[in-house]
Amino acid sequence: MEALTEYVKNQVWLLEYPIRFEGMDLFGRMTIIRLENGDLLIHDPCKITDAIRQQIDDIGPVKYIVAPGSYHHLFVTDFQTKYPQAETFLCPGLERKRPDIPFDWILGNKPDPRWADEIDQVVVSGTKYMWEVAFFHKPSKTLILVDLLENIGDDYRHHANWVLRFWWKFVFRMWNKPKPAPEYQMGWGNKQIVQTALYKILGWQAERAIIAHGETIEEGVNEVLSEAWKKVLKA
Repeated sequence: MEALTEYVKNQVWLLEYPIRFEGMDLFGRMTIIRLENGDLLIHDPCKITDAIRQQIDDIGPVKYIVAPGSYHHLFVTDFQTKYPQAETFLCPGLERKRPDIPFDWILGNKPDPRWADEIDQVVVSGTKYMWEVAFFHKPSKTLILVDLLENIGDDYRHHANWVLRFWWKFVFRMWNKPKPAPEYQMGWGNKQIVQTALYKILGWQAERAIIAHGETIEEGVNEVLSEAWKKVLKA
């Protein structure tokens, strides 16, 4: 049975889920944040089953559903069906890409007042092919990203088929070397706009980083990020 993992005691939970993209077997990662008042924020929703729903309900009431990136929206409607009273927040641009998803708010550079004391955020825009909203859980000093950093290599806990290995090793040179998603690398766009967001993220001084694809970063977060983003930061 799929099971939530308690990542930060009583505050943050994770669930990894399979994704197949362009012939590659990948895993995504849903993050659940329990706010101080007990409300739950669902970041990057997975396909929800009855078993997963029961585990979530045991933690608290789902109040917010967040689609944080241009490519992280597939299962938003699944959660909306199960939690019709929850409010939905979309990464800018998704309202045009997925007009079929009903939503309440578009995410911006200022956090919603209801979570602003606990979560900061910034929109990473200006890039050509994908945008995302980075989140920072202040109490646990946890950075939460989707595609700004991917960390797949020899330590990858899941099966990496030959297609993934080929592209990550020989094309994008990302095997054992954390980097942004290939879509970022193919088009950073207005680098000054991107830099502003990246420097804000680095300013959070995160102690750990949750990412959607690959292993979480448990130490030296800013060093890893600075190396991964050096082409943009030094532009």
